[in-house]
Amino acid sequence: MADVNRGNRPLSPHMTIYRPQWTSMTSILTRITGNALIVGSILIIWWFIAAATGPEAYARANGVITSWFGDIVMFLSVWALWYHMAFGIRHLIWDSGHMLDVERSETYAQAAIIVATLLTIFTAVVL
Repeated sequence: MADVNRGNRPLSPHMTIYRPQWTSMTSILTRITGNALIVGSILIIWWFIAAATGPEAYARANGVITSWFGDIVMFLSVWALWYHMAFGIRHLIWDSGHMLDVERSETYAQAAIIVATLLTIFTAVVL
């Protein structure tokens, strides 16, 4: 093996010059929201099972879902649902070969975050 002086070189030089991009950050957030939707779904399934089990189990599950913590989880789940749907549409657009250039893709990412937020507020206020 070659005699290499590794002490004077940075281990990850790309970390000092990397600039996060809208497309990469929204892709990561899409994966996070997908997993967060699983957690929200498990809470809702627990609520349904508790409703079928009996009044004591339902009261416990309903207490958690309607608490301040449950309200936050459900509100964020609604945002994650709208966000995940908006970026699923982005992937359908990309699969058709459209909007693959960086400028339009980043514009879509910014617009989709705004739309997901507005739709979440609309859903929470109206429904």
